[in-house]
Amino acid sequence: MAGASAGFFLAGSGRVRLLEMEPAPGYHSTGRSAALFSEYYGGRVVRALTVASRPFLAAPPPGFATPLLHPRWVLALCPVGCERLFEAVLAEGLTAPVPVREIAPDEVRQRCPVVRPDWCSRAMVKPAVMDIDVDALHQGFLRGIRDAGGQVVTSARVRALAREGGLWHAVTDVGEFSAPVVVNAAGAWADELAGLAGAKRLGLTPRRRTAFLVDPPGGVRVAQWPMVTDVTETFYFKPESGRLLISPADATPVPPGDVRPTDLDIAVAVARVEASTTLAIRQVRHAWAGLRSSVADDVPVIGEATDAPGFFWLAALGGYGIQAAPAAGRLAAALATGAGTAAGAGLDEHLLALGITAAELAPGRRQVAGSSAA
Repeated sequence: MAGASAGFFLAGSGRVRLLEMEPAPGYHSTGRSAALFSEYYGGRVVRALTVASRPFLAAPPPGFATPLLHPRWVLALCPVGCERLFEAVLAEGLTAPVPVREIAPDEVRQRCPVVRPDWCSRAMVKPAVMDIDVDALHQGFLRGIRDAGGQVVTSARVRALAREGGLWHAVTDVGEFSAPVVVNAAGAWADELAGLAGAKRLGLTPRRRTAFLVDPPGGVRVAQWPMVTDVTETFYFKPESGRLLISPADATPVPPGDVRPTDLDIAVAVARVEASTTLAIRQVRHAWAGLRSSVADDVPVIGEATDAPGFFWLAALGGYGIQAAPAAGRLAAALATGAGTAAGAGLDEHLLALGITAAELAPGRRQVAGSSAA
């Protein structure tokens, strides 16, 4: 999604080639996303990027299937004993464009009747959360690249990358390509690509996130249920294609690769959901895992490398890459074409209005671990 969004916004300024290492785009993180848009999720910078992405997602330009957003809501539960954390999450959520709202136990059961009333002491709803049609968004970006005369080249893993004569030269599995500017949108492989270019690595950490589908209770229609999670972020479940998608909200550091779910992570998620609800999970219909890659401060990295002219980062998007794709891609394109500066001149008005500067996202910034936690 990162590369597709950057390519879409770059396509109006020059010739774009998107190099995809897999036979089809979106094989890894994009194709395995929980597909949620939430302006309550992430730290200040991430939330600002998400807010700035809403206008595009709510009213995409011609060439995108619509609608891209569908109402979902989130019901966030407070496990007994976690009231202090609940207060912090509630206070943060009250600053969102559509504030969160604490609800009474009766409303919890109305919204999701399987929640055990004795498991949680308090609850809130996040009313502006939406489901995203990830495939429609991704394909719209790719179609925009092609319609503007660009290319999407698959099975093109980069094996060597060097700058000579003012151009970057990429050697791939399907040939060689040259360009004055490279946007590093390689996800979990972004540090690997930087190493090929001779640029300083970011210390990017890929993390595995597990999800699986189960059948809902017999005779129960779950399509209108909210996504249900807890404020300690140890599980979530949400309706998905007539079933329930469940995750233990894991974030296990792993090397970049084609990750697979583990039986332990699935069992942990089942235990957590059964403890907090009356659901009895007997069979897992389908399970998968994806990668979410981040740096120490959990803020995306967007901007030109300090030690590699013409090499721009669009990486470390964590679990926010889908919902923030329009703003992140537009920002990367503005910086790569010189339409934006470190001071923020020329950047998208939504970002400036929300107080985001290129310096906060730049690869050379000083990172403080955990500084962006919501």
